[in-house]
Amino acid sequence: MKCPYCQDPSTQVVDTRENEDGDTVRRRRRCMACDKRFTTYERVELQMPLVVKKNGSRVDYDRDKLQSSMMLALRKRSVATESMEAAIDRIEERLVTLGEREVASDRIGELVMRELKKLDKVAYIRFASVYRNFEDLDEFSDAIREVKKPRVRRAKVT
Repeated sequence: MKCPYCQDPSTQVVDTRENEDGDTVRRRRRCMACDKRFTTYERVELQMPLVVKKNGSRVDYDRDKLQSSMMLALRKRSVATESMEAAIDRIEERLVTLGEREVASDRIGELVMRELKKLDKVAYIRFASVYRNFEDLDEFSDAIREVKKPRVRRAKVT
């Protein structure tokens, strides 16, 4: 593994940990040349389906693109990076288990919205407003009503 700071190929693993699900390994490394530390992640590489965009073009699935769009929705929200990574892992797992060679970008968008709804309601609204192309306040109101939980009143026990 090359050092991201000095590009030297001699690095040493200082610490290794698996995530809770056991599907990702986090390694802390130290560069033998410049003595800086950095983190790498190891995960199984699965064959992801091609993404069919709205215009009909097909592109390779790109985890970084998915991550950047979720990070944008979660910007300035108090959601741990590990939670977002776990959500992305669940989306990817779902895409793989579909067993399809191609998947519509709309379907990925719906999976992202489902995960964002669980992570953070505000991030969900942000993403949905762009994804669903809200054009007026009524559409925002509908989306807000969708994520708002009705308060349940409990009967008093006497």
